[in-house]
Amino acid sequence: MRLISMNIRLGQRKEVMKHIEKYMLEKMPEYLKPIDDIWQPADFLPDASRDDFFQKVKELQQSAKELSYDLVAVLIGDTITEEALPTYESWLTTVEDVSLDEEGGWMKWTRHWTAEENRHGDLLNKYLYLSGRVDMRQMEISTQYLIADGFDIGTGRDPYRNFIYTSFQEMATNVSHRRVASLAKKDGDTLLSKMCGVIASDEARHAKAYKDFISRVFDVDANEAMLAFEDMMRKKIVMPAHFLREIGLKMGQTFGHFTDAAQRLGVYTSADYVDILKQLINEWNIEAIRELNDAGEKARDYILALPDRLTRIADRMKNPTMEYKFRWILA
Repeated sequence: MRLISMNIRLGQRKEVMKHIEKYMLEKMPEYLKPIDDIWQPADFLPDASRDDFFQKVKELQQSAKELSYDLVAVLIGDTITEEALPTYESWLTTVEDVSLDEEGGWMKWTRHWTAEENRHGDLLNKYLYLSGRVDMRQMEISTQYLIADGFDIGTGRDPYRNFIYTSFQEMATNVSHRRVASLAKKDGDTLLSKMCGVIASDEARHAKAYKDFISRVFDVDANEAMLAFEDMMRKKIVMPAHFLREIGLKMGQTFGHFTDAAQRLGVYTSADYVDILKQLINEWNIEAIRELNDAGEKARDYILALPDRLTRIADRMKNPTMEYKFRWILA
């Protein structure tokens, strides 16, 4: 009986993903920009073919000198996260009912989403290289480790859990890049502020897409979507770089120092985690969803009670004060 029930659920999920695929293809031009028109890293960086290249690099380096140590650390961590894109694309191509057809709509979405995201790491990497404040070899080692170590975000091959994760994660990266843009502007680096601003805009658009896709899932398969949402929140949404490390350290040892720096700066905090959860609850209209079975009702109750519980925990957390010397940053 259990196997029959599982097969029924898998068959239903496949139909749901086919249904949403049609909707996604209609909305794709809204959520992903034409390649010929969207910004590219070269639009922001000094042009080596121009006579003023070295002067522009000097200006970039002068502005970068004013950035705080923690902000440089967070920017490097963000860059490494963006540079590990091959891991995220390969993960999405294993998702059930999304990767079944290489020429299908979901694979088209994954490739085009990856192509847009790829620009983020390219831009930030080149900025850091030109800034003169970073030991690029150490940073590159961390990037290679992060890709080689892979990651486990707790979604398995389930499309519902994966798209709930990406909805949350794209919102989180929007917050992080937007805050870095604000802090860079405050420190006088208007170029970095502009760069992080356009990256944040991309992340917001991608978040809107994934939230929309999950809204369609709730419309046609509310109970399974609710159970998937509950499961992801019980596990907690882990960041893609949670295995981040530097040379000589074990997997994940650097990640805590990176998140401490982000917390100190207010770039991404435990309060932001709660705020994103609240937004998802409101946007997916969780409280109003009916026609759930007993497990679905319990899942909804858990989700609705979670923000207050997490807020109480966040209020008791002390802001990390101990600074860490990253191998990435030159003295």
